[in-house]
Amino acid sequence: MTTARRSFWAFSTASLLTFGAMMPVHPVWADEPGPVGAVAFDPAKAALGKRLFFDPRLSGDTETSCASCHQPEHGFTDGKALSDAYAGSLHFRNVPTLINSAKRAAWFHDGRIGTDLNDVTRESITETYAMNMDMRLMQERIKQDPVYVEMFKAAGLGEPSNGGVRNAIPEYLKTLISRGAPFDTGEMSQDAQAGYRVFKASGCNACHSGERFTDDLPHNLGVPDNPEIWATPERHITFVAMMKFLGVENYMNQRADPGAYIRTHTADTFGTFLTPTLRELSFTAPYMHNGTLATLEDVVAFYDAGGGNDANKDPRIRPLGLSATEQAQLVAFLRALSGVPLTGPDFVPERIDTDYAPIENWQDATN
Repeated sequence: MTTARRSFWAFSTASLLTFGAMMPVHPVWADEPGPVGAVAFDPAKAALGKRLFFDPRLSGDTETSCASCHQPEHGFTDGKALSDAYAGSLHFRNVPTLINSAKRAAWFHDGRIGTDLNDVTRESITETYAMNMDMRLMQERIKQDPVYVEMFKAAGLGEPSNGGVRNAIPEYLKTLISRGAPFDTGEMSQDAQAGYRVFKASGCNACHSGERFTDDLPHNLGVPDNPEIWATPERHITFVAMMKFLGVENYMNQRADPGAYIRTHTADTFGTFLTPTLRELSFTAPYMHNGTLATLEDVVAFYDAGGGNDANKDPRIRPLGLSATEQAQLVAFLRALSGVPLTGPDFVPERIDTDYAPIENWQDATN
């Protein structure tokens, strides 16, 4: 990679901080959440992390990249009710967005990993149902790519290493910050403004609070189980394997996702899941931890009906009695929390070229 190209990538990524800081806030909403504040990041490391995020060579069979499930055009989700997984298996949960994820207090729908993005990156790459990669092999693969050799050096990470990968990808994630949502720019429609009043009057902001509209805490809404999980052997196998690993009792006969129960193993937390962000909902359908609600209209109707049936359901989830007009206004507000798609060159790398010359006398060359 040329010095000019490295400079362009660094400038392109660094410019995001300035762009985010310049976004206006409508005075009507000045005391309300948003916009999402920018996160400081290292431009050279973020540029490296961007390339790594889209590189399928980070998976065991070189067929799956982080972007396989976290696709920019779908708000860094995959547009499916239940996600795919590594070859030979399928997952039993919906893919959560990675936009604003650098600000999360806990990761995954059950919150089993805290704020350390290094740990999140490691688990996502090495877990058998995700990318199934031995990081020692990954390290040797990327050492053979002269572009990575140059980029690691430019980022101050020395030669390509698995530790460097776990350092660089989190820097890229820090660039994925919402921007340009009508809620933040003061361009909400009259329906969206009315919907925001319905949102607050209905108590939605009790859990959907702050700039990302989430309290990052687990709650039970009575979301119905997705029967596809147990009807599809590849998904059921993944479910059983994870439940066994996480110490869930009677995992072979379990037919309900325990959620954040895996953190406490107390009955009152069974079926609780972290409150999802409401940012970028226009891009991230279908919804809920298991993708059982296809549209935002379905989500609003679900809440209006008082959620589902579950012994552990949060007592704040109760019928709202909204009119058809109020439900439509609430949907308009939720759509106003979606901004500019993160699909440009700041977030998606150029084509990853793997047609590089082999190393001469490779048996004698220093790796």
